[in-house]
Amino acid sequence: MIQILIDADACPVKDETYKVAARHNISVVVISNSPIRVPRDPLVSRKIVSDAFDAADDWIVEHATSSTVVVTADILLAKRCLDLGATVVAPTGKPFTSSSIGSAIAVRAIMSDLRAGGEIVGGPPPFSNADRSRFLSAMDEALVRLRRQAANQIPSP
Repeated sequence: MIQILIDADACPVKDETYKVAARHNISVVVISNSPIRVPRDPLVSRKIVSDAFDAADDWIVEHATSSTVVVTADILLAKRCLDLGATVVAPTGKPFTSSSIGSAIAVRAIMSDLRAGGEIVGGPPPFSNADRSRFLSAMDEALVRLRRQAANQIPSP
């Protein structure tokens, strides 16, 4: 069964995810360390985990499968989910893939070192409407692809 898991703390595309999921009749689980408002919809549920370090990430990894789309900006969580065969989409619409995750982790490490050394100040660029549009497209593509894969796995009568 296809499902969407949202790494919800600071996720700017929760509403967009709900809309795409509703179009495809796919369930969504919103995972966070504190209560987050979710729509009253039988397809949408929330899971509040402890505030322990990586508790939300660990819950997501425990529930991710090859039939799961994970929405996260966390590169290390993306890697863990990809290792399980899950589809991972960043809020900017950038899909994480097994061929791109290595370079993303390397860039993350370099940027962390530069920030620690004071050479770079500030964070990522502001979230834009173009990011939101790319996300909607990437989510739709991911769900269509998973549906096709699931249909091809069902034996014919």
